[in-house]
Amino acid sequence: MVEQLGGTVDDTELVKGLVFDKGSTKTAGGPSQIQNAKIALIQFCLSAPKTDMDNNVVVSDYAAMDRILRDERKYILNLCKKIKKSGANVVLIQKSILRDAYNELSLHFLAKMGILVVTDVERTDVEFVCRTLGCTPVPHVDSLSPEKLGTAEHVGDVVLPGSGHKVVKFVGVSNPGHTSTVLLRGSNDLVLAEANRSVHDAQCVVRSLVKQRYLIAGGGAAETEASLRLRELALETTGLDSHCFKAYADALEVIPYTLAENAGLKPIDIVTELRKAHAEGMVGAGIDVKKGRISDMYDMNVIQPLLVTTSAIKLATETVCMILKVDDLVVVM
Repeated sequence: MVEQLGGTVDDTELVKGLVFDKGSTKTAGGPSQIQNAKIALIQFCLSAPKTDMDNNVVVSDYAAMDRILRDERKYILNLCKKIKKSGANVVLIQKSILRDAYNELSLHFLAKMGILVVTDVERTDVEFVCRTLGCTPVPHVDSLSPEKLGTAEHVGDVVLPGSGHKVVKFVGVSNPGHTSTVLLRGSNDLVLAEANRSVHDAQCVVRSLVKQRYLIAGGGAAETEASLRLRELALETTGLDSHCFKAYADALEVIPYTLAENAGLKPIDIVTELRKAHAEGMVGAGIDVKKGRISDMYDMNVIQPLLVTTSAIKLATETVCMILKVDDLVVVM
């Protein structure tokens, strides 16, 4: 899930591949689009080496300064040549905390060699990226080989309409993990956060259907039918059990009542009519919030996974049981 500010929610798209939430890092003349990409994920730094302890180098003349710059240039150029020799034309650089993961000189050499560079890959994302692209992280330049490269049909920068931000898309990935990315768009942070929550809720519903492949009617139909059967059971039993069944039935009716109330309908009339429909044997009867009446939810294709309802009822029951076990409260001032 990648969020980008700008545009509208209608601009949200599903990318069959991988998307980085920032554009590629390049200098003048560097490529922004690569076909038939060979992707390397490197964990070593493309910058001058640094000692473990802080040291100061005092340069007394220009010749020594030129020699230091020349050696640094030669060292970085050698690294870039080894990357090019491996066949990689897209390089992902992991973020480093010890020293600079790259510098302008290394970006210049890679641009001259026609290599697209994506920097600041988080350490926590390395495993996911490698699993998606089919590459292997390389800790040292001497370990870089063609066998450790990932592949993609196209890698390139994409400018998002409405904001001007850039993202990097990896499409045509022969990913063993079947990765897809949802690129969320929104006019402000609140819209983006709400869209993210909505997509997450939808994914959880699909997950529930995969775990338990049963569907029931929505619109408060299942809760009303269960409430009706519990009331019948309460009439057949006596003592405390009867009171428990009746209280549970009353609690289940809160769901269609709240649904009718949120839809701007008259909740008492709607719930009474809904209870009557179920008593007459219409087990799929639910609240049609668009027309403001009782309809058969199966005919309208208003259905939901069984696990969603059973999980909610189970969690509510466990919560009530936990509260009932409380004997006393200690008030701390």
